Amino acid sequence: MAKLILFCGLPGSGKTTLARKLAEETSAVRLCPDEWMADLDIDLFDEKRRAKVEALLWKLGKELLTLGQNVILENGLWSRKERDDKRHDAEQLGANTEMHYLDVPLDELMQRIENRNASGAHATVPITREQLEKYSKVFEAPDERELALFSKAVVH
Repeated sequence: MAKLILFCGLPGSGKTTLARKLAEETSAVRLCPDEWMADLDIDLFDEKRRAKVEALLWKLGKELLTLGQNVILENGLWSRKERDDKRHDAEQLGANTEMHYLDVPLDELMQRIENRNASGAHATVPITREQLEKYSKVFEAPDERELALFSKAVVH
């Protein structure tokens, strides 16, 4: 049975690092909007184009799940609605769902982001503490009841 692996976390929480590891372990296709946007020379903060890229990647992800392929969708999934929608769609396709919630303190996130900013890594953009604090205010962390809805849930 195919499996959809999702991530929930703010920038710097380790989504990409974990996604790469899990892709190898589970033979999953990893779909990362940030990397696709960077490869297409799209500003990572362009919300209109991001929405289009994410929609296309999710369409591809659903096709892969239908074919029995494990899929890693490497979006941050900051809202409960986003997570519910992806879980529901995958379940309708007969796939198992796995959620990884990366719960990292703000100061540690900022340290990781500063290190990443200095490295100039592909598919990343500099993020300030002010931006990160703004993001943390709109981020909807999953609770135990929500996590229980997934076939498997892991808090990191």
